[in-house]
Amino acid sequence: MRARLDTLFGRLFGVSLVAIILAHMLGFLWFHHYGGPPPPPPPPGMRENFDPNHPPPHRRPPRPWFGGPLVPLTLQIISLVIVAWYGAKLLSRPIQRLSDAAERLSEDLNSPPLDETGPREARLAANTFNLMQQRIREQVQQRGRMLGAVSHDLRTPLSRLKLRLEQVDNMKLQGQMRQDLDDMIGMLDATLSYLHEQRTSEAMQWMDVQALVESLCENAQDQGSRVQASGHCAPLLVQPMALRSCLNNLLDNALRYAGDALITLEDSRRQLLIRVIDHGPGIAAEKREAVFEPFYRLEGSRNRNSGGVGLGMTIAREAAQRLGGELTLEETPGGGLTAVVRLPRA
Repeated sequence: MRARLDTLFGRLFGVSLVAIILAHMLGFLWFHHYGGPPPPPPPPGMRENFDPNHPPPHRRPPRPWFGGPLVPLTLQIISLVIVAWYGAKLLSRPIQRLSDAAERLSEDLNSPPLDETGPREARLAANTFNLMQQRIREQVQQRGRMLGAVSHDLRTPLSRLKLRLEQVDNMKLQGQMRQDLDDMIGMLDATLSYLHEQRTSEAMQWMDVQALVESLCENAQDQGSRVQASGHCAPLLVQPMALRSCLNNLLDNALRYAGDALITLEDSRRQLLIRVIDHGPGIAAEKREAVFEPFYRLEGSRNRNSGGVGLGMTIAREAAQRLGGELTLEETPGGGLTAVVRLPRA
């Protein structure tokens, strides 16, 4: 019996039953006090001598205006409405807690576990959620350790192969093999960087995005690249490392395929638009979503001969999503590609 009362159904049913019983008891008491049966009529011989100012002793005083059914029925309705409100809140509270915990988990895998309190159903759901979070965290850590070990184990033979290439007399073959080895090492580095980005979680901070964009442009100019920035914006609440990673990858992509880039800022009350514009070969409309897939490579001018392993756009989009924004690709007027980052201010 005690186990049944510990459930959400038992608690809600018990509260409703108590409220219904109390409401009916109140109605019975009210009618018993004010709503007795009407007095019997006077005997026939007394009707002629009836004096309204001196009623017979057995006549009950007139019923007051609140002696009818209006007051007890109103109290019953009010009590039942209160119970319904409390019951709905009791039902929605565990679901709201679970929803909030799921939202925190989507933003930070290391978020604190859900409190295992409340009725039995809520405790079971919280316990299952915490077990799921723990298993996901262990799987991600295990994957990172496994790929780190694979990367470490592969670097040693790859380094030995690069040393042995010096013994190859055919210079053309030596150059091709060295390029293949460099591509393999680059893929390993990019993969580990991608996994690191997925595991990284940081707190939101106010950041001067305009200063960040100008700093990225100056660094690129120091390396001989043609990069410009335009526009102004107010500070924004972001994850600094995620935003820097997003813009770095978009800028590298534009410089790799076009040789120059323009970063524009368009600020408003609702959102901040950051555009990374290039006048390179561009991407066909039907393939713009595909480039966000890990290791996806385009044929033609935007291919491996231009450098990269196909993870830059993936990292950039996931970083934008961690900021609560989105990353889309558009065609640059006159030819080229424009990457648009929309970051909300709310």
